[in-house]
Amino acid sequence: MTPALKISNLNKLFANNVHALKNIDLQVESGEFFSILGPNGAGKSTLINIAAQVVKKSSGLVEVFGNNIDDLSQQAKLLLGYTPQEIALDSFFTVKELLINHSGYYGFSNNLEWIDHLLEQLHLSQYKDRNSKDLSGGMKRRLTIAKALIHKPKLLILDEPTAGVDVSLRHSLWKFIRELHESGTTIILTTHYIEEAQMLADRVAIIRDGNIIACENTQKLLDSFGSRRFEINFLKELSLPKTFGSLNYSEDRLSVTGEYHSESAKQLFAWLTDNCEEVKDIRIEPERLEDVFLKLTEKS
Repeated sequence: MTPALKISNLNKLFANNVHALKNIDLQVESGEFFSILGPNGAGKSTLINIAAQVVKKSSGLVEVFGNNIDDLSQQAKLLLGYTPQEIALDSFFTVKELLINHSGYYGFSNNLEWIDHLLEQLHLSQYKDRNSKDLSGGMKRRLTIAKALIHKPKLLILDEPTAGVDVSLRHSLWKFIRELHESGTTIILTTHYIEEAQMLADRVAIIRDGNIIACENTQKLLDSFGSRRFEINFLKELSLPKTFGSLNYSEDRLSVTGEYHSESAKQLFAWLTDNCEEVKDIRIEPERLEDVFLKLTEKS
């Protein structure tokens, strides 16, 4: 099957001699939910802006469903929808007028049913006659997603789609994005909410200083680099042996925390089994992609 996005030896050098992307190789399969993570300035927005033909590459190959963006630019654009990080909307039109006009850019003149569906799914129906400049930040964010989907693209690129959105709306957007993916749309997501990537993405790439330093199945990343932390709270103060050196104790020895898979933790649990019945509760956290991200992007 033809990849949704294929990038080979991609470089971007800006005029101020900043090498933003360095020989990037990346392939996103058709039907995949893929996330790109990285610190500020790592190059993730530059990467997707090149794929969306918003920024020109310096060198390399970029294909959208087999269409080289150099030779088959229009075909690639028709297959791709893009929501930029910065919101830019025409303030002279209502929400519905804006979507109707945007449809015309792609040659659609009779898709009111699809527009109404998008408005309903993105909870914008009640605002369809409101001028776009009068919308809240969260509403504008939803409207940019509707614009990106107006031509029913096979690949949707979302750059920080839930930035500045309240918790309730964020969850409704997650639901909508999941449904899009389940319907067959390939999705590429960049986000600073790393739990968002962990929850949604099949595969994750981590970029730092213009280089991809990891690209793997989400669970494999967690298995390889993740850690689980635990906390034990006791009913009364205890005098624990000092042999569990890598663990953290409260001053009054009423609680202890540490990495669940560490040798010290194994020794502590064995000791508690034999010596203590004063445990109040034990909490074990799941592995977090955030911990993996910090480990891989931390600079020495």
